[in-house]
Amino acid sequence: MSEPGPSEWSVPGQVGVGPWAGPWPQGDQWDPELLEHGDRRNVVDRYRYWRREAVAADLAGRAHPFHVAIENLGHDHNIGTVVRTANAFGVAGVHIVGRRRWNRRGAMVTDRYLRLHHHADSHGLVAFAREHGLAVVAVDNVAGAVRLEATSLPRDCVLVFGAEGPGLSPELRDAADLVVSIAQFGSTRSVNAGVASGIVMHAWIREHADLSDAW
Repeated sequence: MSEPGPSEWSVPGQVGVGPWAGPWPQGDQWDPELLEHGDRRNVVDRYRYWRREAVAADLAGRAHPFHVAIENLGHDHNIGTVVRTANAFGVAGVHIVGRRRWNRRGAMVTDRYLRLHHHADSHGLVAFAREHGLAVVAVDNVAGAVRLEATSLPRDCVLVFGAEGPGLSPELRDAADLVVSIAQFGSTRSVNAGVASGIVMHAWIREHADLSDAW
């Protein structure tokens, strides 16, 4: 496959690459509009000039066997950050529990490349997990939780995060196969859901992922 010429790469202050230099590559994954006008999306080089649907399909085929869920009880602004982090770590799916609408700004359009699921309540999420053989891992700093730093996470699981402030609903904590907490040493009771999700997802990556597949 031919590569864009050096003169066609992005200039300072611009993201991405310019129009394709030379004969266009052949294949269903390529987007003619991007090839003609350039690709300014925030994607890794592997997916430059690819159609959005082709990127999503390739990511789905390479996804890790864990999912991420977050309760959307009050239009939590952290959901976008959770989604963007889930994309970075190659999760199999993201689940929004509660309100269907959520603030997508923090996702930076990464939600377009993920499998998104909506469940009206915790029962729907738990039913999905049971049907697909996923352990439900609740993340919350509550009595009885085990330390994430001293715990082995299940390989096939759904990591569940609560809303900012109240944390997880009692229904999801009660349904969990495992409840983990993040060790903290300061005065605040908890870190926000966006930060917590990154910490726990990375713990899964350290334990289970094949790092030779990383970008």
